[in-house]
Amino acid sequence: MEHDAGQGTGSGQDSGAGPGPDGPVSGRPGLMPGAGGPGARRAAAPLAGFAYTAADEEKQRGVRRMKTTATGLLLLVALVYVLATWAKNEGVGGWPGYVAAAAEAGMVGALADWFAVTALFRRPLGLPIPHTAIIPTKKDQLGESLGSFVGENFLSGDVVRDRIHALGVGARLGAWLAEPDHADRVTAELATALRGALTVLRDADVQAVVGEAITRRADAAEVGPGIGKMLEKVVADGGHRRVVDLVCVRAHDWLVEHGESVMDAVQGGAPGWTPRFVDKRVGERVYKELLRFVTEMRDMPGHPARDSIDTFLTDFAADLQTDSDTRARVERLKSEILGRGEVQDVIASAWSSVRTMIIAAAEDERSELRLRARASLMSLGARLATDERLQAKLEGWLEDAAVYVVTTYRTEITSLISDTVAGWDADQTSKKIEAHIGRDLQFIRINGTVVGALAGLAIYSVSRALGG
Repeated sequence: MEHDAGQGTGSGQDSGAGPGPDGPVSGRPGLMPGAGGPGARRAAAPLAGFAYTAADEEKQRGVRRMKTTATGLLLLVALVYVLATWAKNEGVGGWPGYVAAAAEAGMVGALADWFAVTALFRRPLGLPIPHTAIIPTKKDQLGESLGSFVGENFLSGDVVRDRIHALGVGARLGAWLAEPDHADRVTAELATALRGALTVLRDADVQAVVGEAITRRADAAEVGPGIGKMLEKVVADGGHRRVVDLVCVRAHDWLVEHGESVMDAVQGGAPGWTPRFVDKRVGERVYKELLRFVTEMRDMPGHPARDSIDTFLTDFAADLQTDSDTRARVERLKSEILGRGEVQDVIASAWSSVRTMIIAAAEDERSELRLRARASLMSLGARLATDERLQAKLEGWLEDAAVYVVTTYRTEITSLISDTVAGWDADQTSKKIEAHIGRDLQFIRINGTVVGALAGLAIYSVSRALGG
């Protein structure tokens, strides 16, 4: 009898380990949202087999030991029934009737529970009895029911929101981040992720995107009015005067150092028919006047030339904002500059420089980037640990995000369960489940034997007491 209970339908139960990644896996149709809209039915793709491991085999040996114990108890009560019945037939009065009744009911209970337990995993004695081999034959329906149960009871918005709120993520995260060791760990992980992301990106692709983005943004935006406003503010604040001072100082120093060159240049531009001494005197005169002019501009903040520069810059700033011709010329100049190959090369190479700088900073534990990131994380952690408003805001974001995910993708999540179960091999699924819960199920057989015997004894005793 136990042989039939252990074998059942045969090959599926005793075939050993389940099919490997390349082995056959049943692919039953499941409900999956797809191109055809929600609930569109399509065949479930073959999924990874329900692997039967060495740990499962060890559990299965424990199941077999419990089967032997339960079957041994059934054989024991059967032997007791035979002996008690023989004693009763031999004329022994009193106790044989009670023992026989208890043993008989114990056999009935044991057989009934054997049938119930066996029917979960296979057909008892191999007979096609309705509503048996429940797990192999109803596996897909069980998977869909499990998916629906999870979706209704675990993936509802209220459940997710209440659970996240009860966790107190804000305060716990803040306290965790405020610890220096934890901030160091997060900083290191972020640096590793940043280096990985920058390593994966192809320089040529990023350079092309950066160059196109900068060029397109520059072409789309008119720069004249912006430059005019900035220049107007600089002139109003007197910021340009330092530049004028610097130019005057540099010009004066250059004239002092290169006086001979200036005079030679003036003499070289004189007509050929003028006497040499005249050319020399003219050159000296021009140089002295030029030096005097630059010296006066350098030393006199109120020099008329400085006022002329202020007026020119003020007028030019206004033209940049209001004069259409000036703005058009600036736009043409901008397009010509952006169109030059040298400028495009500089824009494209900017990514390489930025990438190298970021990677170097991410790798250096003492870099300003990592130190600032660490300090920011610890500061955020300290605020989160004490600021209830910030905690509530963070938890609200997390709750909203989690609720959005579970409500938007609930069908996809639950279909993952049902489709995964549908992709398992029926016999291997039955075998693995039996390995995990079969030992407890064998206790049902033992309990059925004991409870049946006690019930039979009680019924026999009552009937005898009533004169039966």
